[in-house]
Amino acid sequence: MTIPANTPHSLTRRRFLALGAGAAAAAGLAACSTGTSPATRIGPASPAVAGAERARRATGAPVRQVSLNATVGEVDLGGTTVRTWTFDGRLPGKEIRLKRGEVLQARLSNGLPQPTSVHWHGIALRNDMDGVPDLTQAAVAPGGQFGYEFTVPDAGTYFFHPHVGVQLDRGLYAPLIVEDPADGADYDTELVVVLDDWIDGTGTDPDAVLAGLRANGMSMGGMGSMPGMGAGAMQGMGGTLLGGDAGDVTYPHLLANGRVAAAPTTFATRAGQRVRVRLINAAADTAFRVGIPGVPMRVTHTDGFPVSPRQAEAVLLGMGERIDAVITVPDAAVPLLAAAEGKDGYAQVLVQPGDRRAGVANDAALATLKTRPVLTVTDFAAADAVSLPEKNPDVMHDLALAGPSGKYVWTINGKTYDPKEGLPVHQGQRVRLRFVNMSMMYHPMHLHGHTFQVRGAGGRGPRKDTTIVLPGQTVEVDFDAGNPGQWLAHCHNAYHGEAGMMTIVSYVE
Repeated sequence: MTIPANTPHSLTRRRFLALGAGAAAAAGLAACSTGTSPATRIGPASPAVAGAERARRATGAPVRQVSLNATVGEVDLGGTTVRTWTFDGRLPGKEIRLKRGEVLQARLSNGLPQPTSVHWHGIALRNDMDGVPDLTQAAVAPGGQFGYEFTVPDAGTYFFHPHVGVQLDRGLYAPLIVEDPADGADYDTELVVVLDDWIDGTGTDPDAVLAGLRANGMSMGGMGSMPGMGAGAMQGMGGTLLGGDAGDVTYPHLLANGRVAAAPTTFATRAGQRVRVRLINAAADTAFRVGIPGVPMRVTHTDGFPVSPRQAEAVLLGMGERIDAVITVPDAAVPLLAAAEGKDGYAQVLVQPGDRRAGVANDAALATLKTRPVLTVTDFAAADAVSLPEKNPDVMHDLALAGPSGKYVWTINGKTYDPKEGLPVHQGQRVRLRFVNMSMMYHPMHLHGHTFQVRGAGGRGPRKDTTIVLPGQTVEVDFDAGNPGQWLAHCHNAYHGEAGMMTIVSYVE
């Protein structure tokens, strides 16, 4: 069903969203305070949010309708069966693919024992569709439904996942690919690779892991006896690009497209084909070093936005980050490897030209990947077409990242997350965020509803929505405030975020 662009927001909810009692709760979110008076906060139900959506939506824009059924069931990881939560029983969930400027209508049905939501990671969408409970919508209760509807304004590689508790560390994620009509000039086919660290259904679950971290009150895996916590998260840290602690959780499995390395998926292709590889890190606590030994990658996009192309032997991908690269398929079968950075283990997808079957990667291939040069965020610059015009910021906010303190508490500016507080910005401002990492662990910091430009040595780093901030380092990012609402900024380590490392970029009048 297509909803006219000029339909009032309240009518949109009555016609498309099945919220029940949640509608009143969502409307009440607009009255929350960020330290200013409630009347000055531009909440999710504000006319400004609906107005921004109308500006994005072209008359007669095509509509893509999908159903997402969040369910509990068993999935096969490749010889290992686990009971987990997925969308429609698939791991990863079924890819959603549409074109820039089209409208997505996605109806979520919650068959889980907990409330849930969907966050459309990286999309500059309307605020009331962002999927953050107690901020942009009411969580969808077990047995309930919610209808998401928004225009996708920018082409690129994205994904979607819940934003309730540590549900991201189950199987509730899937790719969201937004195509550009100009795509395809420099490649022949595509390979989408979703990386993940896996613990659910292996004798514990993410809720139990978080409870154990809080009970131990320690980072570095908690150094406890509960499955999922231990010194293993610190193994293999020699030469890590992340500094300090490489993770808080020890995972028994690492996955690429839902399969363990011993039973990988195979991508059938032909020698000489140019393949656009879309890499998505959906992990909760693991960064990956990704490459194909002996096959160079031409990196073309970071977090959906084009960069000045760079040749790479390997790239670093933090949680929530995406990278697009073009490879030319060699004559022989090869593994695309994703080694857990600073941890043991790897995931892989086999690239198989013709009938030349690839074998599982051997130790030599993995060792080669770990010794090759690695490109990180500091090595990329935004393409001219998407680089922000140079401008002094109208407002600047520091975000001091610290922890863990007490019983596994992570903070921004000395506080844990409070949906009633935020960092005020005004429509039309150039905003600079300074992520100041005062902890001994890296943090992939993610901003909802916007793409920022990382400030490099020349001020012109890549356009991104998620960027790693190393221990003891400061990263500055700029964005133009052009999408009104209340937007979460948080660490995309699922356990850090849930333990408090979140705040709000708050549009106010």
